[in-house]
Order: sequence, then C-alpha cells, then structure tokens
Amino acid sequence: MRIWSIHPQYLDPKGIVALWRETLLAQKVLKGQTNGYRNHPQLNRFKACPSPLGAIADYLREIFADAVRRGYSFNHSKIETVSLGKQLPVTMGQIAFERLHLAAKLNRRAPEQVPPPDPPLPHPLFKIEPGALENWERP
Repeated sequence: MRIWSIHPQYLDPKGIVALWRETLLAQKVLKGQTNGYRNHPQLNRFKACPSPLGAIADYLREIFADAVRRGYSFNHSKIETVSLGKQLPVTMGQIAFERLHLAAKLNRRAPEQVPPPDPPLPHPLFKIEPGALENWERP
C-alpha cells in the first residue's frame, strides 16, 4: 500500500488507479471493515489525526478530482462524507523520498511519463514542513 504525499497529478494511469483502490482499502481499514492492513505504516499519519476518516475522505476527494480531470469515471459515492477540514504535515524529506521513488517506478512502468519536478507539489491534504523522512516510512 502506498498513499502518496505528492500530488496525484504525477502518477501514471496505473498509479492513479492503484492509489484510488489502495486508499479505498485504507478507508475500509479505518472504518474497521477489514482485518488486513490494520497496522500498515502508511496509515499511521491518518490514525494520529483528530478525524482519521475525515482525513482519508479528504485525501480520496483529491484523487477523485484528478481522475475526473483525466476523464476517468471513479465512483464518488465510495468516499465517506466526513471531512478533516485542515491540512496534515508532511516533511520535506518524505516528499523528496517519494519523488525519487515515483521517478524510479515511472522509469520502469511508464517511461513516457514525465517524472515529478523537484520539488513536487504535495497532495493538497498535506503541508510541507522541514524534516527528514517520516518515521512511518519503510525505505
């Protein structure tokens, strides 16, 4: 499971579809509707905020918006109606790590896709703060 901190606009078609599915799975985990992935490190930042479901729903809304811009037909009704209503912090080190990680994936999977710029925009749920790699990341 990879819930990117960088903006979904940088993902290739396979990447945006995978992100949508994996984040919907994360939403199910946070709702207690599945036994798998309950302790996945990517979920720690959501679990630590005041409204984990609101945060994941806000995250999904931006994925949905990006998919619509691409002409995809994701099902908006799968997103919970709650909202966190604020941004979550993410470190510069995390953003840099994800940029390199995605560039490597794109090089293998979709070499025609332009890699993210340096620095890339974050997903709108996140605000970038100084710092190294997040402690929940598994490099």
